[in-house]
Amino acid sequence: MKTTTRLMLTACLALPLLAACKKEEAAKPEAVVQAPLVAPTTNDENAWGSYLQEVVKRNLDGVTGQPYLYFLPAEETPDFQGYYDRLLEQSSTDMQRGIVEGNLVAYGSPSSARMADLMIASFEKVQAGSMKGVKVLFLGKPADGERVKAAIAPTGVDYKFIETK
Repeated sequence: MKTTTRLMLTACLALPLLAACKKEEAAKPEAVVQAPLVAPTTNDENAWGSYLQEVVKRNLDGVTGQPYLYFLPAEETPDFQGYYDRLLEQSSTDMQRGIVEGNLVAYGSPSSARMADLMIASFEKVQAGSMKGVKVLFLGKPADGERVKAAIAPTGVDYKFIETK
């Protein structure tokens, strides 16, 4: 839990700096080609945290608020169900409270199906059309991406699926 908490805290502290860098880069006339991202092949939480941060950094176009990042460790992690339950509670509370237009919400995990389940459950009680202008990223497997898309579409989010290869 400490590692996950630290990753979330680091992400929250680093993303405003990354957003500022992104704005400076946008002002430069020359285009920089970024290497394609490759998802970690292990269940290493630090590698996944770095990957999630990099994906978010590359998708900050039009985002004006602080991003929300949700990371779920691999199912083999001790106390996985505890992590899942706590993250589900946090994500559900945040989504029901409402995310302001211009924000980004990102979900990633080495356990794509379980993260998809968590996302679907988190958006169950969100009112239709209440999240217009909010960008939601899901890093996972294509079949899970389609399940999530169908479940959260009524909320009005700008959904983007990123396949973890």
